[in-house]
Amino acid sequence: MLGRRLVNGVESTGLAVDDRGLQYGDGLFETMSALDGRIRHFGLHLERLAEGCCRLRMPMPATEQLEHDCSRVLEGLGAATVKLIVTRGPGPRGYRPPVEPSVSRIVMSSAARPRSEQALLTLRVCETRLGQNPLLAGLKHLNRLEQVMACSEWAEPAIAEGLMRSMDGRLISATAANLFLVRGGCVITPDIRDCGVAGVMRRLVLETAARKGIPTRIEDLPLESLAEADEVFLTNAVTGVRPVGEVLGTRCWPLGELTRALTAAVAMEDA
Repeated sequence: MLGRRLVNGVESTGLAVDDRGLQYGDGLFETMSALDGRIRHFGLHLERLAEGCCRLRMPMPATEQLEHDCSRVLEGLGAATVKLIVTRGPGPRGYRPPVEPSVSRIVMSSAARPRSEQALLTLRVCETRLGQNPLLAGLKHLNRLEQVMACSEWAEPAIAEGLMRSMDGRLISATAANLFLVRGGCVITPDIRDCGVAGVMRRLVLETAARKGIPTRIEDLPLESLAEADEVFLTNAVTGVRPVGEVLGTRCWPLGELTRALTAAVAMEDA
């Protein structure tokens, strides 16, 4: 069920045709989970958005504006998903950004899909690779064509996600989730220094593991590291921690103890 859609605080279904978000993907977005009018980890989402605006040299909308827009689109919804998009706004033809941009903010909501029992996911490895660019690494910018092409590689309903690698072959993430491996009691996630998204749930898992005394590492992971993993799971701000049962052509895993413990611990953080 669709909720409400606001463009610069006004209910609308349109965007100016010269908006740089539409013309060039010149903007950022956050996809957030909400319950009873409250967005989970809203502060962390705004922190990442502010960092992205700073790195793109784009003004950050006022926090009060964003809070008000998000509150409005959540009216009448219980469990919901909110997507917040900030673009550099309209501008003249050409790549050069306007000296004084008038940023656009787009906020939309939809009722959350019912969550099923935590089934073990089946993944595949995508052929589409992620381009390496440290300037954009970690940001949730609007340029998502690599993920679009990766998702077009399969249509089997049994495959829940696709793993993506960098151009030099390192495991980076799934198309819409961060990747974690457990090996020898240590929780490991790929380094995203030159591609990939610094997910809010990725950060929460690393911080929660540290508080619980669970060792963590951020490092380069070749595709072969999947065969050496004791557990595998994905993280996403909307779907949380999801255990992986199989990566096609690699191996299978049961639901592991650390995955189960971190799922419960992060759920407590959400409460």
